[in-house]
Amino acid sequence: MPPDIASGIAVDDLLRRARWPVLRRLGFHPGGDERSSFRGTGLEYSDVREYQAGDDPRTIEWNITARSDRPYVRESLPDRGLDAWLLIDVSRSLDWGTARCLKRQLALEFSAVVGQLLIGRGNRVGALLFDERVRSITPPSAGRTALLQLIARISRAADGSQFPDTSAGGQGGGQTDLGRALTEAGRLIRRPSLIVILSDFMTPGGWQQPLSALGLRHEVIAAWITDPREREIPDVGVVTFEDPESGRQILVDTRSASLRARFQEMANAQRATIRADLVRARTAVAELSTAAEVVPQLVAFIKQREAQRGRRLAPVTA
Repeated sequence: MPPDIASGIAVDDLLRRARWPVLRRLGFHPGGDERSSFRGTGLEYSDVREYQAGDDPRTIEWNITARSDRPYVRESLPDRGLDAWLLIDVSRSLDWGTARCLKRQLALEFSAVVGQLLIGRGNRVGALLFDERVRSITPPSAGRTALLQLIARISRAADGSQFPDTSAGGQGGGQTDLGRALTEAGRLIRRPSLIVILSDFMTPGGWQQPLSALGLRHEVIAAWITDPREREIPDVGVVTFEDPESGRQILVDTRSASLRARFQEMANAQRATIRADLVRARTAVAELSTAAEVVPQLVAFIKQREAQRGRRLAPVTA
């Protein structure tokens, strides 16, 4: 069997078996199978209360009823569907990649796979696209057709056909304003939801407080898009580096060992600061590299989240 066909079968098998691990009770609309905070008919035990006229006799808790002078019924937490929002950075800094693909392509692949995982469980998926300002808002919708339309819209943003001034050759656009996008998302998304932020976080400060505010109400995931050359530069002689968002250029002699060492030190410090800010804002981090396929990286993150969810749900013993 050709490798590309075998890979496609492996991805399809993953999408059939896997599910996106949600730690909070975010389900609210019928038709899904995520945990919710509603009381009703369900499989997850919640509490007991006294029997009231009209209650289903099948919910009577006989053990407690037998020890009291009145009947009691079980209350459960029914499964529901949730809203998921993809907050996607479409700025020109994602038009960069020195390994398998551009960061923009990795973000698109991640959006498509996560979207399929979520809609397969009866959830709804929407998107907010941003660079220096919010470019597009797509409310959450359910179903494969709605997801395909959403991915097509993200793809058009990726190649610059939807927002021409954000393309690699465009003259418009400024620095990515993640803080502005998060603030807008906080005003827009009122119901507790799953929020996945896809960005390289190459952005000025000011986003930490809006991100912390989102974490109070929603479950927030940061899909951090990276490239190996952002950590270190090779010895390739004199080269011209350009800031993709401002267009500023600088001539660099990469033959200098001290320069390469300083670059690596500063890059490591920047990465540590970004990660600390994300963790401080109660945001889970899924670091994605352009050097690897998206599915294995996603599987590793899902396993990590499932282990964390298992620890949260584990009963406390004396």
